[in-house]
Amino acid sequence: MSEKLIKSTGTVGGMTMVSRVLGYARDVVVASLFGATAGVDMFLFAFRIPNFLRRLFGEGAFSQAFVPVLSEYKATRSPEEVKNLVDHVSGNLAAIVFIVTVMGILLAPVLVLIFAPGYAGDATKHEMTTHMLRITFPYIFFISITALMGGILNTYKKFAIPAVTPVLLNLSIMGGAILLSPHTQDPHASLAWGVLIGGVAQLLFQIPFLKKMGMLPRFWAYWFDWSNPGVKKILLLMGPAIIGASAMQINLLVDTIFASFLPSGSISWLYYSDRLLEFPIGIFGVAMATVVLPHLSEKYATQSVEGFSNSIDWALKWVLLVALPASLGLFLLAGPILSTLFQRQAFTAQDVFMSQQSLMALSVGLVAFISIKVLVSAFYARQDTKFPVKIAFVSIFSNAIFALIFMGPLKHAGLALASSLASFINVGILLFALIRRGHYQPQQGWLKYGLQLLMANGLMGAFIYFSTPDIAEWVEWEQVSRFMWLLMLLAGSGITYFASLWLSGLRVRHLVTKNA
Repeated sequence: MSEKLIKSTGTVGGMTMVSRVLGYARDVVVASLFGATAGVDMFLFAFRIPNFLRRLFGEGAFSQAFVPVLSEYKATRSPEEVKNLVDHVSGNLAAIVFIVTVMGILLAPVLVLIFAPGYAGDATKHEMTTHMLRITFPYIFFISITALMGGILNTYKKFAIPAVTPVLLNLSIMGGAILLSPHTQDPHASLAWGVLIGGVAQLLFQIPFLKKMGMLPRFWAYWFDWSNPGVKKILLLMGPAIIGASAMQINLLVDTIFASFLPSGSISWLYYSDRLLEFPIGIFGVAMATVVLPHLSEKYATQSVEGFSNSIDWALKWVLLVALPASLGLFLLAGPILSTLFQRQAFTAQDVFMSQQSLMALSVGLVAFISIKVLVSAFYARQDTKFPVKIAFVSIFSNAIFALIFMGPLKHAGLALASSLASFINVGILLFALIRRGHYQPQQGWLKYGLQLLMANGLMGAFIYFSTPDIAEWVEWEQVSRFMWLLMLLAGSGITYFASLWLSGLRVRHLVTKNA
């Protein structure tokens, strides 16, 4: 079974990589045209609120509640009952997010004051941010329906289409920046229009695939019709899952509130750092969580206790295999990567230095960020949403305390470090609870596996440390020289890492078990 999981994870990861590469291209366009300025800060804020709500009503909390129930219906009910559930869920979701969208547009000035209190004393910033927020807010409606359709496709093991769908958002934002910015009074508003167009495009893209399956949801029907028992079950699961599945996003939103009091550019520096962190999270972390959730849901539905535990064990081993070197590489190569990818035109060497600080702080928490996605999926697969939400509250509170402690001396990098530390608290409690409740029993071989990873990462880190030129020298090079050096470093570190694992006796087949 784990061979299928690996293949499915590879499919999702591959499609997500296409999206992430275009996301990088999008960020290069934005950085080149606008740099890290107050205008970009305002757009990123205007995009972060609907993006945060997307995590609540879209692929975050909603999917964590919807996919297990849909998987249960698919395994135990007739096709007619499954379709009826989909229609009722989509109708109610559309009704809720439509009201939220209208309220968001009307209350945009108030939302700016609440979530960017640092803008309260600047009328220009407040007005421009409000304008862009009203443009981006309808995105939540379109992307929530898109996420529902993606959940249906994932439940039926059609992973590729939902994974590649975000490509359209990246293309839309790039198109807005390049084509619309010369024709708008405020060029930064073109980015907001790109977000809105991208939301519509993603919704339209998935419709033909669901129609072919006979599973196209009638999201225009059954508004506020709670008669279907599956809808009530999803709502009960989704309530606490809203915070439980979105703790990281809530922490980032808290960081945005604090960052509004810091110098202009702070939100942008955090954004570019977070975007690079999202590359391994999106390609591997989201892919792993997307694939493992329906799998764990099936194991729980069939009461396979051993299979459930083994699947968690398998997922965590792969998380460490991929996330540890990614974390170490991002930490040691933060400056060179940022300089190579973004340093051009409006994005200066100073922006590289500032973004480097926050990327190094965020990279510390990469293993925890990815592990949380797997561990939370284990609870939601068991339709337990209450415990993760309690731990999410602890994480959010911890993040706020750490932010207050570190933002003074470390500025925006302190906010990034706070997110990393809070995530480790989150993952530690989740893992302890799964073991204590008997849902997860670590298999034999973890000590040997840990030593193998420690040796491989140690050798890879030594290679990077002694081979990387000083960042002050790096930023003075031409673009081609930076690219070639970075390519050499990445290739050399990859060869060092996997050769070390091979010499230690680790083989891919050791991570493929028939019990998972």
